[in-house]
Amino acid sequence: MDTFPDRPLLLLVDDDPSIAATVAPFLERAGFRVLTVSDGATALEKAHSHRPALIILDVLMPRLDGREVLRRLRRENVWIPAILLTQVGEASERALALEEGADDYLNKPFDPYELLARIRAVLRRTRPGERSLSTSWMLSALDLRLDRRARRAFFKEQPLDLTPKAFAVLEYLMTHPDECLSRERLLEAVWGWDYPVGTRTVDTRIAELRRVLEDDPEQPRYIETVAGEGYRFVAPVTGQ
Repeated sequence: MDTFPDRPLLLLVDDDPSIAATVAPFLERAGFRVLTVSDGATALEKAHSHRPALIILDVLMPRLDGREVLRRLRRENVWIPAILLTQVGEASERALALEEGADDYLNKPFDPYELLARIRAVLRRTRPGERSLSTSWMLSALDLRLDRRARRAFFKEQPLDLTPKAFAVLEYLMTHPDECLSRERLLEAVWGWDYPVGTRTVDTRIAELRRVLEDDPEQPRYIETVAGEGYRFVAPVTGQ
């Protein structure tokens, strides 16, 4: 009998004992139940037997790494939300994480409060047993359609001429709808943590998107500016 049925179960998978020792108690204090394992093979077993609300997966692990665990789950049409933990901050890591079915990813070392915020955001935007927006290849919002496989966007059924970075910013916004995304987070996700650009670069790409989407920043239909914080995609998004 489950003593705390109203507390979502998280599966924390990391071979670093210090992660389990510090992160698991923190998440439990935040209102979750946490099951910890230290390798990918056991993670697969526990994912099937316990059906957690969300899986936190380290990428580098013995037996099976986090990416392979995620690939196997997705091939089996198991859509338990997943956050990947990686030690590489390149934008290519983000692309790989999302292509392989992750709902979000976080670079190590990370702030436990940031992980908690990501967990809550993922749980808000996912439905049990269904594909999440991050694992959908076609995203739609009002007059906008994003084909992630073809790397093409359409507005009012007309193709949009977007720079690769603007497309990547739009993709990240649409897979994280109704979530306040700081300029620093967008910069890390799209350009990589060590890319030599500043946050004004993000503003430039947002301006590009607003121009092609005919979006008025004073009365936004798609991208809202959150004063002193960053940006939020406000249009309802569906995926398939």
